[in-house]
Amino acid sequence: MQLTLHSPLDMHLHLRDGQMLQTVAPLSAKSFAGALVMPNLVPPVTTKEMVQSYKERIKEAMGDEVFEPYMTLFFRPEYDYAFLADIKDSILAIKLYPAGITTNSEDGVDNFSVEALAPTLEAMSELGIPLCVHGETNGFVMDREAEFIPIYERIAKRFPDLKIIMEHITTKDAVDALMKYENLYATITLHHLYITLDDVAGGLLQPHLFCKPIAKRPEDRMALRKVALMAHEKVMFGSDSAPHPRDKKEAPGCAAGVFTAPIALPALAQLFEAAGVLENLQKFVSDNAQNIYGITPPKKEVKLVKEPFEVPSSYNNVVPMFAGESLAWRIAGGI
Repeated sequence: MQLTLHSPLDMHLHLRDGQMLQTVAPLSAKSFAGALVMPNLVPPVTTKEMVQSYKERIKEAMGDEVFEPYMTLFFRPEYDYAFLADIKDSILAIKLYPAGITTNSEDGVDNFSVEALAPTLEAMSELGIPLCVHGETNGFVMDREAEFIPIYERIAKRFPDLKIIMEHITTKDAVDALMKYENLYATITLHHLYITLDDVAGGLLQPHLFCKPIAKRPEDRMALRKVALMAHEKVMFGSDSAPHPRDKKEAPGCAAGVFTAPIALPALAQLFEAAGVLENLQKFVSDNAQNIYGITPPKKEVKLVKEPFEVPSSYNNVVPMFAGESLAWRIAGGI
């Protein structure tokens, strides 16, 4: 049994920089035709020159694969219309991080009043630049996403022409909010479709499944699966694949992030087939993103084969999800 995916896209990806970029970029480029690349480097990507330089490093790292890195800018409240008009053709979206809420987000936003954000959001709305948001407060860890939803709602109401992407949603509350506003959309990760908090900390602690936002309850996973498996037009795949070296994961102060880039498509095929909706995978991993962002990705066919795939224990010291386990599908040609 085979499945051909046409121009699959990962609309939330961390490629890092330096040696880590050299390790992980070829893996995403093998599986996908393009990806939305996150800007939370050190220092964060905040200028046109930084965007262009980072894109050049990504293209160099991925070799000859057909792959388009869609670039993002790290949100700053002081961006004005002239600055954004000049950079618009170099980016696909702007990513907003609450200050200190996740990896390399210390320079993020600490004032979420609409008035404080309005100058940049008004310019983005006028220029048609989508806003991607890591939607968490710094409250109790299980409630952070739910507590952020009123902020989404205020922005969605104030800027109805602004496309807002709720990144890596994890809760039923987020799914419900998504359906209330025409200009809200969302990415859903592989790991949040598979795991709950019990998989992370219900027995021995599983550091390679620790992420932000943290995995939630079974009823939350069920809500995510419902909209993902039906490939609802408001949701799309975004892996939030976040590589860290083994010594940063298996350590005190475990780094947050699940590395899924090389196993994402086989694991998604396994999940969609088990639900009897394998035909919906194309929409979830490509068509919906094309419609939401208004993009035409490079033409690329990725063939999946229904054969066991033994997931490597690591990729150059980066441990993937399902390491050492067997998945029912593999990418033709290997990865």
